[in-house]
Parts: sequence; structure tokens; C-alpha cells
Amino acid sequence: MTKVLRIINRFNLGGPTYNVAYLSKYMSDDFETLLVGGAKDETEESSDFIVNNLGLKPIIVEEMLREINLKNDYAAYKKIKKIIQEFKPDIVHTHASKAGTLGRLAASSCGVPIIIHTFHGHVFHSYFGKLKTLFYKTIERYLARKSTIIIAISEIQKQELVEIHKICRADKVKVIPLGFDLSKFQENILEKRKSFRLKYNLDEDEIAISIIGRLVPVKNHVLFLEALKIVSEKTSKKIRAFIVGDGEERENIELKAKDLKIPFVDGTKTNEKSLLTFTSWIKEIDIALAGSDIVALTSFNEGTPVSLIEAQAANKPIVTTNVGGIENVVIPFQTAILCENNNIDQFSESLLKLIEDTTMRDAMSVKGWNHVKEKFHYTRLVNDMENLYHSLKQGKPL
Repeated sequence: MTKVLRIINRFNLGGPTYNVAYLSKYMSDDFETLLVGGAKDETEESSDFIVNNLGLKPIIVEEMLREINLKNDYAAYKKIKKIIQEFKPDIVHTHASKAGTLGRLAASSCGVPIIIHTFHGHVFHSYFGKLKTLFYKTIERYLARKSTIIIAISEIQKQELVEIHKICRADKVKVIPLGFDLSKFQENILEKRKSFRLKYNLDEDEIAISIIGRLVPVKNHVLFLEALKIVSEKTSKKIRAFIVGDGEERENIELKAKDLKIPFVDGTKTNEKSLLTFTSWIKEIDIALAGSDIVALTSFNEGTPVSLIEAQAANKPIVTTNVGGIENVVIPFQTAILCENNNIDQFSESLLKLIEDTTMRDAMSVKGWNHVKEKFHYTRLVNDMENLYHSLKQGKPL
């Protein structure tokens, strides 16, 4: 039996948590997996329910926190080394940046034969200034040399890692897209739609536009607000917008809405009608998508955005910035309208067009489910990963 130690930064809502959960739960009996994660960040909603619902009991390294702190990071590194020494894994597989740094250093120090790291995104643009970005690139290039294989979650991300940011050679990168259980997005759709729209006091002739994800700078909610302001003044339709999620930028986003004179309410306290509703986190995202008519994404940078995979699973048309691996996730201009990064004119025009044109919305709703149901299903993810692990253990080339 092959022993796999799987390490993730922390269990927050998003693709990485689902990825490690499904891999830890559903790999064949050829593999024994121990799952390790860091402490929950105070600005994020816990997603312990994802691992708990699968019957997983991960080890939590409390010192492995989001921010760099030499004291905490060293303590976390020592704890991970101890776990490696006790578990004696054949493979250490890390997911995301902090776990990737501490986990790979510990695995290398302990002589683990196979060390794998998955980039679920990266911080090489749109996060930090030039010096800090160069610092992180230098670290990742060093860690790549200690890695047996690097996993990218899209072909575009592989191109960025290899050709643009020069983290490692192309032959060291394997593309394995994320995988999810998407079946719930096709179940009881009418009931779920009614539930969401009743909760937020939505009439059937009101078009609901949702943007889903963490409220952090890289998600660029300012672009969403600016576009909402423009389309609200131009559209002939009744529209309502929903910011689904929460995070450190909540206060700044609310201030921006006030500056733009966009009326908004806190949906956790009232279902009063307003142009904009902040819902905070919604765990039953299939209900939110069933009740929505359009899904938006305005990020400066993305790996594989879960919200767009789920939107297509729910057959919802999308307006998005064309960044990161998004072109590998959607069918451009068939399931999603792609816009230039941070281009307010193009984004608002595209959103307005989708609002105004019912026929276009219906046409873009048809292909989503068939596009994602197998490509991004967790069984495909598990099979891909098992094949990779077997190949690496047998010393075969990728």
C-alpha cells in the first residue's frame, strides 16, 4: 500500500478544500491517505463541513497560518516533520502556497521519495508589488527543484508557470484539472430557485446577478460595482445583484457602493428589496445558483474558479474577466462572455447585453452542464491522480 501525506494551507470554502477532500476520501485501497491542514483564517468561513460530511478527520496544525510569521512557520514546519517521521509516507502531496513551502521543505529534509505540489492559483501577479512578487518567485523556483512533480490545474496555468514566471521546466509540470461532485446542481432546480427567491424577496421578472467568492482584493469587486451602477442606469429590465461570500474587503466594498450611490442591504438581517444584497457565505451554493439568472466574475487573477464551474453545472450564463485558467474552464462565448481584465466599458456592455437579451441568456444556458459534468467530476480527478502516483512510484515518465 502506498502511503500519501496530503497537506493543505487551511480548509476554507473553495476548490482546494474540495480537491483534497475528494482525493483523501475516494482513492482506491491501494492508497492510505493522511490529511493535514492549517488553522482557519478569521476573515474566512470555515469549510470543515466539507471534510466532516465525507467522514474525514484531518490533523490541524494550528501554527500553519495564512500570513508569514517566522515563529509560527518554524513551529508548523517542525510539527509537519514529526508527522512525516511518524507516518512514513511514500508521497507527500502539498496544495497551495504555505502548505507547499513548509510541507516540501519538511518532506525534503526527511528524505520522502516522492514530493508533489499542486498550484491552485498563484501570487505572481495582481497580489503584491514587484519586490515581494520576485521574493515569492525565487522561493517557488527553489521549492520546484525539491519537487518530483508540479501539478497545474489548467493548461493556461502551466504556461504561466513555465513560460511567463519560469518556475520550472515544462516536463516537470503535469496538468490535472480540479474535480467536484456536481450532480446537486441538476437536482430539484425549481424548488431551490423558489427557495432562494423567496428568501431574498425576488419577483420572477427580476433578473438576479450573482458574484460568488471571497471578498479579497484580487477578486476586484470594485469592477462589479462599477458595472452594476452603469447597467442599472441603462437597462430596461428589473435587476437585483447579490454579492455571495465574505472577507477582509467587505467594509471597503460597502464604502465603494456608498460612493457609487448603489443602495444595498445585509441579506443576513433583512430581505428588503434593494439593488444590491450582501448575502455573506451561503453553504448551499446550489440553491443560490438555482435562484440566480447570471453569474459574474471580475477577478484580476484566477487559477480554476470554482464559481464558474458550478455556474455551468447549474446552466447559468456567465460574464467574466479573461484571466488565469478561465478559458480552460468555460466555452468562450457559448457558456461565458469573456472580457479584458479590469475593462469597465467592455464588462458593463457585456453584462448589459446579457441582461437585455433573454434569447442570448437561454442559449448560453444550454451547454454548461454537458461541458463540466465529466471534465470536472471528482471521479476523473481521482483516476488522474491515482495514475500519476502509480507512474511516479514505478519511475515511469509522465
